[in-house]
Order: sequence, then structure tokens, then C-alpha cells
Amino acid sequence: MTESFHRSGEYENPYEGQQQAPVNPEWPPPPAYAPAHAPHPKKRGRGPLALIAAVAIVAAAIGGGTAYGIQELTGNDTVASSSTSTNVVPSSQKGTVAGVAKAVSPSIVEISADSNAGSSTGSGVIITSGGEIVTNNHVVSGASQIKATTSDGKSYTAKVVGTDSKKDLALIKLENASGLKAATLGDSAGIQVGDQVVAIGSPEGLSGTVTSGIISALDRDVTVPTEEGQDQGQQQWGQGQGQGDQWPFEFGGRQFNGDTGSSTTTYKALQTDASLNPGNSGGALIDMNGNIIGINSAMYAPTSQASSSSDAGSVGLGFAIPINTVKADLAKLRAGSTD
Repeated sequence: MTESFHRSGEYENPYEGQQQAPVNPEWPPPPAYAPAHAPHPKKRGRGPLALIAAVAIVAAAIGGGTAYGIQELTGNDTVASSSTSTNVVPSSQKGTVAGVAKAVSPSIVEISADSNAGSSTGSGVIITSGGEIVTNNHVVSGASQIKATTSDGKSYTAKVVGTDSKKDLALIKLENASGLKAATLGDSAGIQVGDQVVAIGSPEGLSGTVTSGIISALDRDVTVPTEEGQDQGQQQWGQGQGQGDQWPFEFGGRQFNGDTGSSTTTYKALQTDASLNPGNSGGALIDMNGNIIGINSAMYAPTSQASSSSDAGSVGLGFAIPINTVKADLAKLRAGSTD
């Protein structure tokens, strides 16, 4: 019996010495060998591609005005804010007053504030789904009880979180509120004279009133009292329903709607010819994409009309606190400032 063995690397060729069939270069190559149960090839790159698609969908959603949906995912205390002009209005109604009104009205509330001096009506802007609302300080200053009514008629009790009299701003919080539609805060730095705007508020208690106009001027120095009841020679604000917008202010060396008193503050304001009437204070000034660009704060009424809300009316001189001022002040207000 003969055994054969080979050193490492050597092997026997069973066909050695046999004549092999010639290879025709025109013949097709033989099919590649594959096992009967070949595993499916891996789909390379699926993870990264899926991530890119998801990001694209989210980006498209934000562009379509669903920043509120993103806010709902991130919590009740997240403010929907944009450094650019987010399109909150549906594309079919883009650039129309009707489209802006439909998109933003659910984010505007009517505020009723009771104090020892009486009651007043103003407006506010919902900035979180949990019920944080920005308004003017003079709308809630000195109030012992505050109520807010949403566009669907629901009424909530509210508490003051923080105030800043130097900027005439206040932050209030609705009690037991959730799922509210928060407004998107825009960028007032990009506003130009002549831009179309919409104002929404509750003049004379007529909630959800919509007016429109343009930005008439920028960076107007508006001077207002820092304390309530400084309307010397005129009724104090709050004496009688609807007196919220009778807040006195000074502009260009002249005083309007009464005497501002000795303790005052001055802020830069947007001027608009959109009609503002008593009760619009604290309401929204909105661009045509549905972004809040200002908080309406003061209106001019002739001196003879300032003593009676039933006679007062807009003459095309309204002022709003730029929304960038509001955004810069939010942390202070949330911290419970009482300045």
C-alpha cells in the first residue's frame, strides 16, 4: 500500500495529464456559483439615507408652518420662535389678511383684569401650549384677579409670572391649561417701512377683532408711565370697561391720552396705521406669514376723546413693542421679575 503526502502549499491536480477542452473567447462566461440559500445582500446606506429623509420631512414641516407641532414634542414651556420668516399661513392663503387671521387668531386671548380701581380689558398672545401669555404690563398692573378667554370661548384664571414696567411687558400663566395653540414669534429686525401687517385683539371687548395696515415707521421713541394710575388729569386706566388702551404715552415731546406723570420709561416701538382701539393693548402685530412681530401697546386718541372709551378710536397712529424686545425679556419675566 502506497501513501502519498504533500508538503504545505502542495496539492494534487486530478486533471493533470488530461487534455482540457479549448476555451472559445466568444462563449459566454459560466454562471457564478451561488449556494442554494444565499443570504440577501445588505442594503448599504439605509440608515444614513433614512435619517436624511427624516430631516427633510421635518424641515418641510417647519417650512409649512408646523413649528407648533415641534413645540408640542419638546414640551409646554418651549416658545416657538424663528430668526427668519416662518410661513405659518397655509400656502393657499399666503399673503392674505384672511389667511393670517385664520392661522393666528387661536393664539390670541382676551384679558379681563380686576383691581381696586375697576376693571379693564386687554389682549394677550399665547406663546406656549401650556398657557404662557405675553401682554402689556399696564393691562395687568395692580390687578387682583385676571381672566383670559381663548378664541374658542374657554375661560381661564391667570396669574402674573413676571412684569417689566420699563418695557411695558408682562408674562401671565393660565391655570390648568394645556394643548393651546402657541403663536410663532418672528424677527422684528427684518421689518421694513411699508410692510403689510395685521393686528388682532379685543377692542372694546370685541374679541378676535382683525385690522390691517402697514408699518409706518421704525424705532419710534415712545414714553409711558412705569406705574399704574399716573394718568393725571384724566381717568386712571382701569376705571371702566375697556380703558386698557387709554394708557398715556409721550412721543416727540408731546403727551397723548393724558399725562404720563413723573416716573416714565422709553422704548423703541414699531409704528403702524393698522387700527388699534381700547382693548388692543397686549395683542399681536403680525406679518403676512403669520409671525408675531410686535405686541401692540399704545394708540393715539385726541385729548377730547381720551376720557371716554366710547368716543375714542384709531386715527392711524398705533405703536407696538418689537417682538425681539419681548424675546430678549422672556427669561427675566419667567424668573418672576417685578420691575
